[in-house]
Amino acid sequence: MQRTIFETPLINRLMLGVSRFAMRSTGWRTEGMSPDEIAAYPKYVLIAAPHTSNWDFPITLMLCFQLRLRVYWMAKASLFSWPIGWLSRWLGGIPIDRSASNNTVQTTIKAFQERERLAVIVAPEGTRGKVTHWKTGFYHMAHGAGVPIAMAYLDYARKRGGIGRMFVTTGDITADMAEIQQFYSGISGKHRDKFDASTVRRR
Repeated sequence: MQRTIFETPLINRLMLGVSRFAMRSTGWRTEGMSPDEIAAYPKYVLIAAPHTSNWDFPITLMLCFQLRLRVYWMAKASLFSWPIGWLSRWLGGIPIDRSASNNTVQTTIKAFQERERLAVIVAPEGTRGKVTHWKTGFYHMAHGAGVPIAMAYLDYARKRGGIGRMFVTTGDITADMAEIQQFYSGISGKHRDKFDASTVRRR
């Protein structure tokens, strides 16, 4: 995969300082697993929820710098066209063509198998709009690659964010998804009317 901002030492250190200042100034704090605890896991699929606002991206990016993560994230292919395509890729973006028949899950599993370290961010909701279903691609990626799911969150009500825990799949997707969604049941997105983990179903 391409070299990203997270592998650019000078800029990475600069962004760490900027992120700390910006988050403290706006009242945000990190919590959950520490950078050292996360570093013990060389590979994982990181799910980011709730995803209800454009503000989720910059805040998540700042959390990544503070937690010393080196991550890739998936997004619709239109975000990677000229003139911002290079920037999206440098920030760790991987374009996904939602109209194509290619198997994103299998491609991601293969990427995990070929690398010693890899972290991929996936938004289960797949959109900032109101959802009634979570897409389960992230689950199949993690289970197929034999890597844990990092349960990350942004709680706008408390202005707290981080990775709560690493979840190891069992293969029982119904039970596993129920446990994962239970973790997010008390977390508030920026637009609370667009996310309610207690009513979200899988598909």
